[in-house]
Amino acid sequence: MHIDVAWLEQVDYLVAWEQQKALVAERIVAPDLTNKLLLLEHPPTYTLGRNGRLENLLLTEDELNERGIAFYQVDRGGDITYHGPGQLVGYPILSLKRVYDQPGLGMVQRYVNDLEEVLIQALAPFGIAAQRFAGHRGVWVETAVGLNKIAAIGVRIQRGGITSHGFALNVNPNLTYFNNIIPCGIQDHGVVSMAQLLQEPITVADVLPHIITAFSTIFQVQIHEGETWLAYR
Repeated sequence: MHIDVAWLEQVDYLVAWEQQKALVAERIVAPDLTNKLLLLEHPPTYTLGRNGRLENLLLTEDELNERGIAFYQVDRGGDITYHGPGQLVGYPILSLKRVYDQPGLGMVQRYVNDLEEVLIQALAPFGIAAQRFAGHRGVWVETAVGLNKIAAIGVRIQRGGITSHGFALNVNPNLTYFNNIIPCGIQDHGVVSMAQLLQEPITVADVLPHIITAFSTIFQVQIHEGETWLAYR
């Protein structure tokens, strides 16, 4: 099975959300269409998932406007998170019934586990030993102050097993933006970035090939090497 990968650079959150909706709608009607993986960054944005609590946003509407930060309540799972420059965001648009030989009630759980594994494997070449944290979705790293989250995951599975939303990996974002929220509604654990752990410059472009390789391996898909792929390979 093939997948088309697109590196979209920085995209407004609403623009990317509408693009996802369009791709999902096409695949609900025609599930045999090629799977997609959209990779991008967003300008500073907070999003609150459908199960989230608004009190986990610590800024007023006026404060958001003053600081130029967008805020949207969206249809993914999970609570509140931040997106911004220096964070690698991935939106897989997949037909899980095609990806998995035996789709069923455990399909969503398996999908989220696989997304976590993609991130864990992509971080390994940088010497970052990422892990899961029982009871908490996403990918975590042990630090001097305990487990901190390096990647968030929030997905939506629609009719026919078509996925949208996805993951956000902290490569080198400005982490102070996380001070304005209770990330994912978790007060006892903070966030961390690759740049913070490595103590050296790193860019999203440095990480892209590793995400692509890990995604191809875990989901057993062949990457369609179009222009967008060649641009950063």
